[in-house]
Amino acid sequence: MEQIIFYTIIGILIFDYCLEQFLDYLNSTKRSSELPAALKGIYDDEKYKKSQDYDKVNHKFSILTSSFSLILILGFLYYSGFAFVDQIARTFTSNPILIALIFFGIILFASDILNMPFSIYGTFVIEQKFGFNKTTPKLFVFDKIKSWILSAIIGGGILALITWFYLKAGSYFWVYAWIAVSIFMLFMTMFYTSLIVPLFNKLKPLEEGELKEEITKFCEKVDYNLENVYVIDGSKRSTKANAYFSGLGKKKKIVLFDTLIEKLNKEEITAVLAHEIGHYKKKHTLVSVITSIIQMGITLFILSLFVGNPILSKALGSDIPSFHLGLITFGFLYGPISTVIGIFMNIISRKNEYTADQYASVNYKGIHLADALKKLSVSNLSNLTPHPWYVFFHYSHPTLLQRLNFIRKFN
Repeated sequence: MEQIIFYTIIGILIFDYCLEQFLDYLNSTKRSSELPAALKGIYDDEKYKKSQDYDKVNHKFSILTSSFSLILILGFLYYSGFAFVDQIARTFTSNPILIALIFFGIILFASDILNMPFSIYGTFVIEQKFGFNKTTPKLFVFDKIKSWILSAIIGGGILALITWFYLKAGSYFWVYAWIAVSIFMLFMTMFYTSLIVPLFNKLKPLEEGELKEEITKFCEKVDYNLENVYVIDGSKRSTKANAYFSGLGKKKKIVLFDTLIEKLNKEEITAVLAHEIGHYKKKHTLVSVITSIIQMGITLFILSLFVGNPILSKALGSDIPSFHLGLITFGFLYGPISTVIGIFMNIISRKNEYTADQYASVNYKGIHLADALKKLSVSNLSNLTPHPWYVFFHYSHPTLLQRLNFIRKFN
């Protein structure tokens, strides 16, 4: 039976790799050296060519990184690498919780180190070549160290707690784990921008001025209690611009990248903010949190049905049953289900983006939102002609042309 599971995992990994390569190939077939008629007025010829080159370079880089990852994980599975790391972890302690922490610590740290050359190349070569990168080597190193520390504290804490629940409650551990993870998810939704973001970026309230006045006037019109609009120094890492909404209730925050303020005028920025307020007004954030909690509960329940089976550990080459090896095996086997759920969530997300676009267009001015989207797409060298199947599998937002056609209905 363990052999069947082992080869099923191999099959899932290879199928997923082939699917991604096929979707990337389809995406590449949509490239054209000539600016499509529908895009005239959005890109000039030179900028369009640059966006196509950017997409082409990233496609080739993606083939390299994904192929490396596949070969690495297949080799690790074939040579019982997970069982070997498990043996190493057991030389330090006999405590199951500590073994699990050491096991995942070694796996994740080694994986990050092996993939670091790709991360460095992507940041300091590709992003640098196309004028996006602002990250310094010092900042890159400090970001890595902070990420490792946070992963150890937060990820390690959650893993230790779930393992403890499993040891104490057996197959019913999923109930306690679900409650604990749900509380954590709600906490992070409420306080992520306040607690985690400041570790990497500076946040400051939006200064008084014409932009603040325009935003305040719109918020009064739509009865939105404007308390927390912040500017984040995204320019310290990249020239790409963005904005996002976080939190619930009194802890809600709207965050504007300083690069967004540099690239757009006050009306366009207000239109982007109106889009974000639309998400809040339509309760997209709340529904997303609830959906994620339900999804997590279902996943943990399914995990509880299988994780205690020693066959899962044997499938990875270990004769010693353990929760952490069972968790790894389950993660591989759950991959196809996770993909289907991801597609479903992307469909909902794209629908929500249309709804937020409609809200901004009706309550502010759609032309300003359309102009903002055009400028951001040009500035970020976005791929304006992705293949429909690639969009279906991967896009959480509609394409630019789809959004512009939709917004045009309300002008």
